[in-house]
Amino acid sequence: MDSTSTPPRRSSPSRRIPIGVPLSPALNPNRQALPLGAGRVAAGFPSPATDHVEQRLDLSEYLVLHPEATFFLRVKGDSMTGAGIHHGDLLIVDRSLSPASGRVVVATLNGELTVKRLHRSRGKLTLKAENPAYPDIAVNDEHEFQIWGVVAHVVHTP
Repeated sequence: MDSTSTPPRRSSPSRRIPIGVPLSPALNPNRQALPLGAGRVAAGFPSPATDHVEQRLDLSEYLVLHPEATFFLRVKGDSMTGAGIHHGDLLIVDRSLSPASGRVVVATLNGELTVKRLHRSRGKLTLKAENPAYPDIAVNDEHEFQIWGVVAHVVHTP
């Protein structure tokens, strides 16, 4: 999802990707709540396991606050590893959240999707990678640019 290697191109209105269409639905009519254990798991030394379930947990209810405005994307690349976003992770993107400076956003840049940290300063936008191997992208009038949403959660696959 990195578009840092592509030089800026002139934008044309006919090439814009429509923002009103989610890439993947956040709602699943067949969703089901899964068991949530009553205890916590030790990340250091082992502790005795609990044999009962405290309640059931539906991850969609927990992770998707605005279903109509939420979509999922799979990460390709390593430009955001410093933010804990790795190749293969699943992004939960919420279009209803404000793309404020400092938030991680999904945007189109010259027709390609990218995930970067948004910075606004003195009326200028910059997309910042969270990996020193990737340069910042100063968004200007020569870029075809549109923010699709704010990353609300990252589901990491070890």
